[in-house]
Amino acid sequence: MNTVMQLIVSGLTVGAIYALVALGFTLIYRASDIFNFAQGEFFMLGGMITGVVFASQSGSYLTAALLAVVITVLFGAALYVLAINQAKSADTIQLLILTIGAAMLASGLASAILGKDFVTLPTFFEQEMLVIGGVVIQTQALVVMAGAALIVVGLWVFLGRTLTGKAIVAVASNSLGAQLVGINRLRIVTACFALSALIGAVGGVLATPITLTSYDTGTMLAIKGFTGAMLGGMGTPYGPVIGGLLIGLLEAFGAGLLSSVYKDAFALIVLLAVFAFQPQGIFSARSVERV
Repeated sequence: MNTVMQLIVSGLTVGAIYALVALGFTLIYRASDIFNFAQGEFFMLGGMITGVVFASQSGSYLTAALLAVVITVLFGAALYVLAINQAKSADTIQLLILTIGAAMLASGLASAILGKDFVTLPTFFEQEMLVIGGVVIQTQALVVMAGAALIVVGLWVFLGRTLTGKAIVAVASNSLGAQLVGINRLRIVTACFALSALIGAVGGVLATPITLTSYDTGTMLAIKGFTGAMLGGMGTPYGPVIGGLLIGLLEAFGAGLLSSVYKDAFALIVLLAVFAFQPQGIFSARSVERV
């Protein structure tokens, strides 16, 4: 029983990270019809920049994290304004390849500027472990799960209670109609990319103390986050979050009960199964319209 509980805790911790990546995918897709495969790089940049700046003793933990978030948000906004928005005649596949190219650019710049070594950060609390009912829980894992929950709730409040948030919902629901009533689509979609980058950067800062980060970790994060988004369904606000958590649980149980060698393969198997049997996701209807 303790083994099962231990695997559940590990799965929810990793799943919370995947859920944030999936949330970033969904936020951008619903506003622009673009699958942004640079989403994993937002996480990588948030963690790496914070770790490198903090290790260099050039600032406090908070200062390093704020710098990482600002740089990542600027990168996310620039990705849309300077690249994607300029390719207005490109089709979906071309835009997808463009985001993959942006991910490769971010990874290359990170390796050249920040280095190729793994980066870590100290945990937020001095006591690194808790033992509850025989189950060992990392205090930073609780921070990751709590942080992910706060981000999801904060995003829900932002989209439902602020003018910019409501404009994002309007563009996601009917882009042409939103523009006809005076909403600037360029500004709104840019805000979506910046917000998605913000979510990724904060997630990277929270997760790096327990997962480590290097310049090449973004690719697999993007694949697993995309799988979570597709599994849950991009047509619902809660689907990608649940999908990310399910991928984390599947990965934890697969690695714990079968073999950790195939840990990264489980998400790919799920992705193929979703494409084959339920491309709309398990929480979406068989026939849906993007909203």
